[in-house]
Amino acid sequence: MNRITFLIALVALIAIGSLTPRSGWAQPIEKVSQSGPVSVAISLDPPEPLIGDPVTLRIEVQAEQDVEVLMPEFGEALDRFAIVDFVPREAIDDAGKTVLSQQYRLQPAGSGKQAIPPILIEYVDNRPDQRQAPEGYDAYEILTDAIPFTVQSVLPDDVAADLNPPLGRLEPRQPPAPARWPWVLALVAVCAAASPFAWRAYTDWQRRRRRKSAYEVARWRLDQLLRQPRISADEIDTFYVDLSNLVRHYLEDRFELRAPELTTEEFLNSLQASPDMTRDHQSLLREFLRQADLVKFAGAVPSDADIGRSIDAASQFLEETRENAPLMEFDQDEPQHSESQTPAATEVRNV
Repeated sequence: MNRITFLIALVALIAIGSLTPRSGWAQPIEKVSQSGPVSVAISLDPPEPLIGDPVTLRIEVQAEQDVEVLMPEFGEALDRFAIVDFVPREAIDDAGKTVLSQQYRLQPAGSGKQAIPPILIEYVDNRPDQRQAPEGYDAYEILTDAIPFTVQSVLPDDVAADLNPPLGRLEPRQPPAPARWPWVLALVAVCAAASPFAWRAYTDWQRRRRRKSAYEVARWRLDQLLRQPRISADEIDTFYVDLSNLVRHYLEDRFELRAPELTTEEFLNSLQASPDMTRDHQSLLREFLRQADLVKFAGAVPSDADIGRSIDAASQFLEETRENAPLMEFDQDEPQHSESQTPAATEVRNV
């Protein structure tokens, strides 16, 4: 057998096979309903589709002349299926009958038993000598029979009904965590906007914290001075220098007297001219400074009683003049120089 003869035989076999009806070929499911001058034929093809295959539903209505047919609305009673395609048609056949049809291509949602529900067709009989509709109704009604069918699964019959995933049960997917950068950006913006006010509040607080009255400053310095040792002659001499200058600085801060720059004699003269100093205060300061000068310049060695009286005199003067003492900037946290180490103290000691 040459090649041409083989091809001719193959084509013949294919043609014969195509013309021979298949055994077990499934016929469409058809239902017919009749009501007076109207007949309804409904068919479904294929009757046992595989899952994923669409089915074709055809509704064909034939009505006598002068009969008005009301076909169902698009998709009416078919909402359980996905409608892939829809073709409505209307014609008049050779016998003068009206032929209306609707053809749907439907996609079943799953495998197993399914059913095309009954579909309602209405008509009005306008033929002579005929009642248009039943009494109390607007039209006649024809309800088709339901068409049950089965959607075949692609799984073999012996496959297990329950499928076990290889990775076990998956937990519900958690929503992503909300982004934090907007909050961080908002916080930075708030901090940037509030920083000038915060810095101003901080500097105001620092300034208020440093503002002390002249009495508070002198009292603090006196308390610090009284903690210093007063045993040797040099320590006692230094103590008197510091105590004298403490009082002189207080007079300058409290009464605006240039006491640290004046000699004792000049300072006593200025006291007499000051309207703020009482005679008792002048006498108290004169005795206090006289005792200090004896120690500083004459080399006198004061007794404990003399030192006590000098301390009492300085304390008494501070307490009696503390009222209405002006405020001044003073930071006790900053290192404090000894009064005996200040230029004013050196000048006074050299007087």
